[in-house]
Amino acid sequence: MGKNFSEMFPIRNGLKQGDALSPLLFNFALEYAIKRVQVNQDGLKLKGTHQLLAYADDVNILGGSVHTVKENVEALIFATKEIGLEVNADKTKYMVMARDPNVERGHSVKFDNTSIERVEEFKYLGTTLTDQNSIQEEIKSKLKLRNACYHSLQNLLSSRLLSKNLKIKIYRDIILPVVLYGCETWSLTLREERRLRVFENRVLRRVFGPKRDEVTGEWKKLHNEELNDPYSLPNIVRVVKSRRMRWAGHVERMG
Repeated sequence: MGKNFSEMFPIRNGLKQGDALSPLLFNFALEYAIKRVQVNQDGLKLKGTHQLLAYADDVNILGGSVHTVKENVEALIFATKEIGLEVNADKTKYMVMARDPNVERGHSVKFDNTSIERVEEFKYLGTTLTDQNSIQEEIKSKLKLRNACYHSLQNLLSSRLLSKNLKIKIYRDIILPVVLYGCETWSLTLREERRLRVFENRVLRRVFGPKRDEVTGEWKKLHNEELNDPYSLPNIVRVVKSRRMRWAGHVERMG
């Protein structure tokens, strides 16, 4: 009352499952731990700030060396213990990103006498990261997801009850976001561009169906060039490049 602090009192019961206050309090606690780590002023520095990525309970510590990462991990563990949180050692991994796969092979990361597993790739917020900084595994992962999404909708895409415009809308609004999640950071090679175009052409053939030859009367699949006219929207590669340019603009305008 009156903007004064009350006396301290013990808390015997926690919040109920799904309580809206729970994530808010957790964010307060995690923010405190993150700031304690950033006090070290040691790690990867971008835009003048030492970077530590955190989304909910997924924390990614960045550093220029294994030694730096170890120090920041120890600082994070110490800070979380102060507020009653605990780092799960079994779910914690580390990865060294370098062109030389043998870089710092002899080093190991431990905390609380537990060795942390070194991995060649891991997923962070739905994106596959590799120690070679290669985008191929990420695109492979997205293509697997797109196959599952495509097969679940292929009956709709070939249905005669739906118009072609509605089928294209299903592709653009449901399938395409699954494939292109995180594409703003992709550095595509010609090989990866071809893989994406092959996938899109496969979907469009399902949407537009076969074409009847005026001479022979036989039904045949549409060639790639014949898909451009009925599908007047930008192809999947142009969509990726457009999103990359838009993201580059956001990054340039950041503080």
